[in-house]
Amino acid sequence: MARKNLLQGLMDSAPAAPDEDTPALPRYERGAIGAVSKSIDDLKRRAIIDVAPDMIDNAGLKDRLDEDPEGLAALTKSIRDYGQQVPVLLRHSPNYEGRYDVVYGRRRVAALKALRQPVKAMVRTLNDRDLVIAQGQENTARKDLSFIEKALFAQQMVKAGYDRKIVCDALSIDKTVISRMLTVADTLPVKLIQAIGSAPSVGRDRWLSLVKRARGGDLAALARAARGDSSDQRFEAVFAAAAPARSVLPGPRKLTGLSGQVLGETRRGKTKTVIELSGEGREFGEWLVDHLEEVHRNWLESNG
Repeated sequence: MARKNLLQGLMDSAPAAPDEDTPALPRYERGAIGAVSKSIDDLKRRAIIDVAPDMIDNAGLKDRLDEDPEGLAALTKSIRDYGQQVPVLLRHSPNYEGRYDVVYGRRRVAALKALRQPVKAMVRTLNDRDLVIAQGQENTARKDLSFIEKALFAQQMVKAGYDRKIVCDALSIDKTVISRMLTVADTLPVKLIQAIGSAPSVGRDRWLSLVKRARGGDLAALARAARGDSSDQRFEAVFAAAAPARSVLPGPRKLTGLSGQVLGETRRGKTKTVIELSGEGREFGEWLVDHLEEVHRNWLESNG
């Protein structure tokens, strides 16, 4: 069965912006047909309404990690110069008569509030479940929402009591991907993720690799390691800090005889130990090779 898309068709009812060459309103036939035609056109014009930004409240789940003041400033300037090109989606507030909840378009609402301009909006009747699903579907369509932001959104939906099927429908993602998202969001503490930020260039595989590295480690120390000008740089700093420590191998050690004379040296590697005997130690080396079995037996007895 095809997934229900609550966003499909929302833009179909939006009337095209009139240009300067558009003629005056059409003449309607007299009588019942003309009245019906006029009523339909009036309804279409009312599909997008102007709403005072002070009458709009946030609703749904948080979907962004970074406030991005520079991005909001750029959006505000664009709307000031060119106007609001895309309407937001609102619902009637279930708690306060005459107020609205924003389903999606929070940044546009914030920009228009700063400009003290009305918000062009479509208003739909949505319960809490449909609101979150619509928000998730809109998030999926947005290219600027990072993997970790979508993972946190999925985690919030699960914590809010929505089952996995609804989470999958909201994000248009299958259960396998949702499970991996939740693995990341549930394993890494929120403070660590917030310290990193949205990390837009970091995908699923790198976040899963960080989860593997971070397991059993000092997560608070990793959060302190999140340093960098951008969230991508902070992720790389944390990823490097979470790398397993390399074992430091001892350097060469001199081998000396009873009287202090140098017989050679030994070097210890990851998989073998090398003994090099030179000078006076060469004769001892030949004897050692001939009596190695006896030496090994004595070592076993002393350690047994």
